[in-house]
Amino acid sequence: MIKNKRTDMAIRFPPISALRALEAAARLKSYARAAEELHVTQSAISHQIKQAEEIWGLKLFAQEGRTRVPTAAGNTIVPIVRDFVQRLSSSIEDLKEEHPSNTLRISLLQSFGMKWLVPRLGHFNALNPQSEIWLSTSVELADIQNGEADIALRLGYGDWPGVYAEKILDEKVFPVCNPYFIEQNGLPETATDLMNYPLFRRDGKSIAPRWRDWFAHAGVSMDAFPSGITFADSSMAIQAAIDGLGIALARSAHVLDDIAAGRLIHLCPEVEYNSDLSYYFICNLGAENEPNIKLFKDWLIKEARVSQKQFDKNAM
Repeated sequence: MIKNKRTDMAIRFPPISALRALEAAARLKSYARAAEELHVTQSAISHQIKQAEEIWGLKLFAQEGRTRVPTAAGNTIVPIVRDFVQRLSSSIEDLKEEHPSNTLRISLLQSFGMKWLVPRLGHFNALNPQSEIWLSTSVELADIQNGEADIALRLGYGDWPGVYAEKILDEKVFPVCNPYFIEQNGLPETATDLMNYPLFRRDGKSIAPRWRDWFAHAGVSMDAFPSGITFADSSMAIQAAIDGLGIALARSAHVLDDIAAGRLIHLCPEVEYNSDLSYYFICNLGAENEPNIKLFKDWLIKEARVSQKQFDKNAM
C-alpha cells in the first residue's frame, strides 16, 4: 500500500519571525532592506531565512549579483506565507478593535437604549474618553455570570438571582401624543375621553405598560378597547405618536426628552400612575467595584437622578 508522504510525516514550521523575514526579503529583494523594515539586523534576517530553509529542506533564495532573489521554491512559498501573515495580522487587529481591554459590554432593552441612554452617552464619552462602550439590545436578561455582558440595564423588580442589582430609575406611566394631533382631534378633557381616540397597543410582553391598568387606576371602566395600531416595540409606538398617528401609553424614561423638546405632550396629568417596575443596573456580584464598571455605574446613577427629578417635577 502506497502512503501519501504528506499525511505520513508532520510538516515542521519555522517561527513567525522567520516567515516575516522570508516575506519581506522576497518583496524587497534585499536582506538589508528587509532588516530595516523589520527593525532587526541583516544577519538576523539571514539567520531566520536559513532556519526556514533547513526546516523545510528547500533553497528559498539565490544570489544574483548584489540582489537576493527567490528561487522557484521561494516563488511558490512566498505568496502563501504573505497571505498567511497578512490574514493573521488583520485578524488580530480586528479582534483587538472588537474587544479592547477597556471595553464595557452593556446589554439593555432597545427602547430604553434609544430613548434614554444613547442620547446621554456623549456626556459619558466626553468625561471618559479612554472608555469604550459596546451596546447590545435584547428582551431577555443577558447571561452576565457566563460573560455575555459586563453590565445589564433592565426593567423589573430587582429580584434577579446571583447578580448585583441597584435601582437607578422609578417609572411613571402616562399617555402622550404629538401637539399637532391635538390640534386636529381636540384635547381629551378627562381620562374617559381617551376612549374616543386611537390608542396604540403593545403586544403581550409582560413588562409593557397596559392601557387596561392605566384606565383602572384612573377609575375608568374599559369594556372594549378602542381602535389603534399594535406595536412589538415601545420605541416604535412612541415614534408613531411623534408622527401624529395616535396616542401611546409611555414610560417616563422613554419620553422625557421628547416632552422637553415639544415633540410630545403629557395627556391627563391629573392621573398619576406609578409603575411597580423600575430600571436597574446589573452586574456580577463583586464586579460593581471594578474600576471600569464603577466608573460607568457612578455616572449612570448621577444621570438617572437628574431624570428622576424631572419625572417627579413633571408629575406635580
